Amino acid sequence: MEKLNLQTLETKLWDCANVLRGELSSAEYKDYIFGMMFLKRMNDQFDLERERLSGEYKAEGMDEGTIEELLEEASLYDTFFVPQQARWANLRDLNFDIGPELDKAFKAIEDEPKNSELVGVLTTANYNNKERVPDAKLVQIIQIFDSIDLSNEGLEKPDILGDAYMYLIKKFADDGGKKGGEFYTPEEVKELVVKILKPQESDSIYDPTVGSAGFLINAINYVKDQGGNYKNLQLFGQEINLSTWAIAKLNMLLHEAKGATIWKGDTIRDPKNKSGATLMTYDKVMANPPFSLKNWGKDVAKADEYNRFNYGVPPKSYGDYAFVEHMLASLNSKGKMATVVPHGVLFRGSSTRSEGKIRKQMLEDDLFEAVIGLPSNLFYGTGIPAAVIILNKDKPEEKKEKVLFIEASECYEKDGNMNKLRVEDVDKIIEAYDNFDDLERFASVADLEEIRDNDYNLNIARYVDTTVPEPEVDIEAVVSRIGEREEKLSKSKEEINGFLSELGFGRI
Repeated sequence: MEKLNLQTLETKLWDCANVLRGELSSAEYKDYIFGMMFLKRMNDQFDLERERLSGEYKAEGMDEGTIEELLEEASLYDTFFVPQQARWANLRDLNFDIGPELDKAFKAIEDEPKNSELVGVLTTANYNNKERVPDAKLVQIIQIFDSIDLSNEGLEKPDILGDAYMYLIKKFADDGGKKGGEFYTPEEVKELVVKILKPQESDSIYDPTVGSAGFLINAINYVKDQGGNYKNLQLFGQEINLSTWAIAKLNMLLHEAKGATIWKGDTIRDPKNKSGATLMTYDKVMANPPFSLKNWGKDVAKADEYNRFNYGVPPKSYGDYAFVEHMLASLNSKGKMATVVPHGVLFRGSSTRSEGKIRKQMLEDDLFEAVIGLPSNLFYGTGIPAAVIILNKDKPEEKKEKVLFIEASECYEKDGNMNKLRVEDVDKIIEAYDNFDDLERFASVADLEEIRDNDYNLNIARYVDTTVPEPEVDIEAVVSRIGEREEKLSKSKEEINGFLSELGFGRI
């Protein structure tokens, strides 16, 4: 039997999306497709393992009754255990009241102690809504998934499930427009941030606004590409949106990152990365927080018990530095962080006012390592240009009291009605960051004294001169050309006068 490749799987998943279009928005129907995809994956992998165990028991001479009894023992399985009510064979032929049966199936999976990691993940979508998800549509979805084998044995490569999942997340983000920005960061931006932080296989990594877990997945892929064992990574994240949290959990599981910790909740008001009265800290922190969030939790920050806002409490209408300070407090003494921010973070407020004061103190503590300006219109839901700031608690000696500025706002190609970083753009930025040196009209290293002189303003245009110099004018050559023209004109005038004289006319 031909194994399932990525292109075929992507087509099947998008077929499911087309079935559900109409009554549901992409922000809603993605939950149904992700749930069904994971249900089929669990069943196929469970059946594969069940068949293997059955073969081993038969080889040992056990009778059929004993084997059947043993195969219902959840602890024997390496994968998740699928209870009877959730088995594909019992769901595939349903023709009516499908929604309630699916809801019961997902609940049964979560209630199984063996599947504790899935509690709350699969029951976020309500399949029992016949007006919005009628039986006829659920039958079509089940038939599509029934036509493919999502076990490891049925896949061309084990990682295509994760790749297809990321494809679907991107498609939903494209479809969802502004809503897509709540759970999806462009792939090239994630790649840029991860390549800047260069995670190692033993690192602990945290994303406080994890979305669909794209940064953590990219960190896994980076370690794989470097030849490291990604299973040694310690991965953590927190997400406020319940549906998006469930997507993140499934995303990690489909990328074989079982054991990653993804918390639910409001990172600023109720941080989950805590151990007693203190925050847990990490080697690398990366995020794309919501831009300039209003009502972010200033009331809580004023009385914060985790000492996250030692540099100052951000203004009520701009939550950007709240996330930056939370990330900084979540770094260990050797840690480094990178986060996407709106440009206002770089210059809003003077050094004596809220954001400016926070920025000043961070600079004086020599935490800023680099500021990278990105093109406008990269992100779903906003056309404003963004920047990546890198803060480092353990800057090497050659970078101390210096900040690298990179102006990459023109590094993009058009992609529909949005802009997109190209591979060569990411490579150029990474090379400039790694070199940490001046590069004409692209990168500049400023020392802290220069930044002080600019009142701690980090506006990139103050440090990277992108103007193209006017070509030098050779005055002597210009004068010579003028002289030549005058001489030619003089000769032409004499010739004309001679001709007029012959004809009996006066001179000009």
